[in-house]
Amino acid sequence: MLSPVWGQAARLAAADAGVAFPENRIPSKPDRPARANDRNNTRDYMEQSPLTHQPRPEVFQQKIVQLYEALFKDDRDDGEKPEGFWREFFLLRPDRASLRRILDDIGPNDLLHYELQTGQLFARAVAALKSGHGVADLHALDTLSIFMTAVLAKKYTNPSSDIIEVLAGLDHVDSVFTEFVGALDSIIRNGRTLELRLKAVEVALSVTSGAYQTSLLTYFIQRDLFPSIMKLIQDIDNPAAMAAPFTLVGLLANYNKFEFQNPYQMRLNDFVNEGVIKKIIKSVGYTCQTIRAHYVEVQDDLPEGWTLASTLNLIGLGAIAPGGKAPPKPAYDAETAKKMFAELPVEEAAILLATYDFTHANKLFCFNFVTLPPEKGEEQPFATFISLTSYLLQHAHLSQRTTLYSHLNLMVFRLLVEDPVLCKRICSDESKAAVRLCRQRSPYLPLVRGERVMATAVMDTMIDAINHNLRRRLDVGLYTLCVGILLRIISYLSRSRTRLQYHWADLFRSLLALVRFLTTYAGDLRGLPQIDVLLDHVVNLLALGLSAGEAFLPTPAAYDDLFYKVVESGEVLVKFRDTYRLVHRPSNSISTLVNVSTHYKEMLAESEGGVAKPIAGKRSGSQLTSLQVAEVIKQGYETLSIQTKEGLDSWENYREADERTLLKKMARAAVADVRIMVAEYAWVRLE
Repeated sequence: MLSPVWGQAARLAAADAGVAFPENRIPSKPDRPARANDRNNTRDYMEQSPLTHQPRPEVFQQKIVQLYEALFKDDRDDGEKPEGFWREFFLLRPDRASLRRILDDIGPNDLLHYELQTGQLFARAVAALKSGHGVADLHALDTLSIFMTAVLAKKYTNPSSDIIEVLAGLDHVDSVFTEFVGALDSIIRNGRTLELRLKAVEVALSVTSGAYQTSLLTYFIQRDLFPSIMKLIQDIDNPAAMAAPFTLVGLLANYNKFEFQNPYQMRLNDFVNEGVIKKIIKSVGYTCQTIRAHYVEVQDDLPEGWTLASTLNLIGLGAIAPGGKAPPKPAYDAETAKKMFAELPVEEAAILLATYDFTHANKLFCFNFVTLPPEKGEEQPFATFISLTSYLLQHAHLSQRTTLYSHLNLMVFRLLVEDPVLCKRICSDESKAAVRLCRQRSPYLPLVRGERVMATAVMDTMIDAINHNLRRRLDVGLYTLCVGILLRIISYLSRSRTRLQYHWADLFRSLLALVRFLTTYAGDLRGLPQIDVLLDHVVNLLALGLSAGEAFLPTPAAYDDLFYKVVESGEVLVKFRDTYRLVHRPSNSISTLVNVSTHYKEMLAESEGGVAKPIAGKRSGSQLTSLQVAEVIKQGYETLSIQTKEGLDSWENYREADERTLLKKMARAAVADVRIMVAEYAWVRLE
């Protein structure tokens, strides 16, 4: 007889050939090899062979899919599956698409009738995680990722209680879920491979994003995963792979954080491992580049330099340029591009929630975020964050989701510039870096090539936001943040007498254009929440420029230009004051702007024989030229007395509780993005 090993191999080989052994029958080994002339012996042996030919099936089906179907078959067998079933189940490679299809075809109410099967699957998967033998834990993680994503995505009548019934039952949920979260924690911290540890993070993300509005997340709050997640980040070298664990921290830190003391928030406060912090910042920078790339794919907005290749392409000789002619990117019409922009940013933007939380909670993170230098040949992480924010803000009005992410990044900027040490760094030459700002919509700000002080890039981003989101239903919160950030930066510049080379004329032109817009559409805007705060910020920023411009504007000409613009807008400023009744608000300095305008209007009238004339007109006989007005402005400094209210360069520090409603909406948006990422199996894998 053949040995058992040979017999098993024969069975496997025969199965591959479409041949099957009858049960408990193994072919006998002949005593000697058949000879060519021994036809009788050969014929006898073949007649006695137990091998029988079976027809090939029309469609081959993986064994694991057969097990899925056996588990969720229509007759809903109430018996528990035997041990051998589960051992084979987790030895076979999961088929994510088939399992998801089977689960998606079962409605939420029907799934409750499968509670025995789903409970067995969940409990057996947790046991496989704890065993840590062979490939069972790896396959269990893959199975749990898609299983939890599908189960938690269904619309249940009673979400918390129904999900508990599907997964474990009310009587066993504490023990099973405690073991489940403990097993994930153990794998994330000490899993034998990084791949296994990242899959455990993915399962945690599937549960966190799917059960965010249920009580199941309390098990992740009671079991502190923060040390394990940070240890995993410390062990990863690929910045793209760090995004998933860092995003998980953000979701957990935001879970009901306004209702109770969230332990993950406390962990963020106390974290001092600078090496891990730098790794996280590099991951944030890398992810920001990835998100920005999707905007550039819709419309490449980087102006080309005058190079040999571009010159040859221009005259039709691109083929002889070094490297040949690059294939052109598709150009979309305006309506198509608008729809594509409305779907951005991509779901990886969920990492921005964790970035905000770390910025709000941890001063060491903030310092490294602003100061971390770039890797060789790479962008500085903070520069990519500014860059992405500029893209978000130019398209913020296209969707509520884009608006929320824009608000989130603006709050990060506000937190940074309110810190005197960090604001000093951002405004100093030490912060110089190249920043790619969005140029996908007009009006365009002047293009700055090469490195620049970070504060100038931040101010450009704020001005772009002001110019590109003017709507009758104005996003007052977004504008208040943008103008408030400008106010804080310029306040620091005036107090420290720091002069920045910057296109100041564009900044003040945009602010006065905003005043004109607010005046024109006052009927639509007057009743909006917190509009008074925005009005105060705009007025006080302009008044600060008039009263302290000599301290931060680089040249006398820039200072003269500000006065020129205020005088030119005199009638609008008076109407603005009267429309919003600003004289009755002690918190702004509208009188400063109007008095300056009135002072120069009187001087201009005197210079023209008592008749005030318009400024810079086309006909030289009836209107004053800009040069004449500029000369009058210089003369007027001697008799001008600027009376301002106290505290133009002061503000209230950021309080997270004031943004409670927005942050809750932001957390829900990030949760929805993570749910999509997990469902599409989109997290970056280690090579």
